[in-house]
Amino acid sequence: MIMLSGRILYAAHNGTYVIKFVGDVRVPLCASLEGFIERMFGDAELCAVLIDLTETIAIDSTALGLIAKTAVFLREKRNKKPVILSTNPDVNRILSSMGFERVFIILEKAPKSAEDFDELPLTEPSQQELTRHVIDAHRTLMSLNEKNKATFRDLVDALELERDCGK
Repeated sequence: MIMLSGRILYAAHNGTYVIKFVGDVRVPLCASLEGFIERMFGDAELCAVLIDLTETIAIDSTALGLIAKTAVFLREKRNKKPVILSTNPDVNRILSSMGFERVFIILEKAPKSAEDFDELPLTEPSQQELTRHVIDAHRTLMSLNEKNKATFRDLVDALELERDCGK
C-alpha cells in the first residue's frame, strides 16, 4: 500500500466545483484526480471550477497537468477561466513558471479576518424602496419551492396591498 502525504477534497453544487488540494500532492493521487475530472467534464451543468491550493505544501507536474486540463476544457467548452486560490509563495512560483496566469484567474491572497473585507456602504432607502426590496426578496424565496410560496404568500400580499394603497 502506498502511503500518501496529501489529499484531494471536492465539493460540487449546481455546476460549480471546488477541488481542494491538501499537503504534498503527487502522482499516486492523480489517478483518482483524473477520474474525478473526467466525471466533472461529463456534467452538463458544469459552469465554474475553483482550485483551492491554500493548504498545498507541494504539488508535482502530473497534478499540475491535470489541473491545467480544467482550464483547457472550460476555455474550449464554456469560454471561461477556472479560478485558483493559492497563498503559498512556493506554489505560486510554480504556477507562474508554468504560465498558469494565462489560462486561470489566480488569487494569491485569501481574506483571513473581517478586517480583510470591504464593508458595503450603508444606504438609506425610502420606505417605498425598502418595501420594494422586501417584496422582491420574498418573491425570490417564493420561487424556490412550494413551501416558501405558502410561507410568504400572505406577507407579500399584505406588503403589495400596503404599497398600492400608499400610491
